[in-house]
Amino acid sequence: MAAKAKKKNTNAKNVTIGDPNEMKGELKTIGGSMFDDWNNVLVNQVTRSLWVNNSDEQSHEKQLNAAIAALACSEPKSELESMVIAQLIASHNAAMECYRRAMIGEQTFEGRKENLNQANKLSRTWTTLLEALNRHRGKGQQKVTVEHVNVHSGGQAIVGAVESPRGGGSAAKNEDQPHAEQISHAPQPAMPRADAEREPVPIAGDEERAMPDARRKINRSAEGQ
Repeated sequence: MAAKAKKKNTNAKNVTIGDPNEMKGELKTIGGSMFDDWNNVLVNQVTRSLWVNNSDEQSHEKQLNAAIAALACSEPKSELESMVIAQLIASHNAAMECYRRAMIGEQTFEGRKENLNQANKLSRTWTTLLEALNRHRGKGQQKVTVEHVNVHSGGQAIVGAVESPRGGGSAAKNEDQPHAEQISHAPQPAMPRADAEREPVPIAGDEERAMPDARRKINRSAEGQ
């Protein structure tokens, strides 16, 4: 039985990566990669997203230089960062073109409304991309460090900004101590219980006092009556 001939895949191509020693990365400041092929492709993608139909040769050259400068000034540190930055530039240019079209004097009300609507969506996309880039770079995260907080026995400590009541004189103290404030509690003597035995109260002197004779003298003449 003859073996079936395997169908040759004419679409398959061998993908090779250049020698690491040859990764010069001359355009790394623009594309964030040591592979200049990637950097060149990224630059072409950005420049092709520009609206240049109404630009003359001089204006076109300025637009290209401005896009490349935006990539370089954003300082991409990796391929991921360069992709986000490229989309930031593309969405910005598209949003500005929509804003420009909305302001054309002969623009209809429907056309102006649609252009402003698209510009609004592109501006929101731009903001989302910027937030993603900042999170990736570790920006926009707040870190609070509290050091040397001593809490004495019976006291309490409040970490954070503490506001004093109106009319008090501790407003300056709260500003001087933004990290922590110690509140000490002075112990008070315990209140006596209702059923507690009372201690004897001493009298003025220790000598015994003679009790007066309460008996009256009876007149004997009266007894015989």
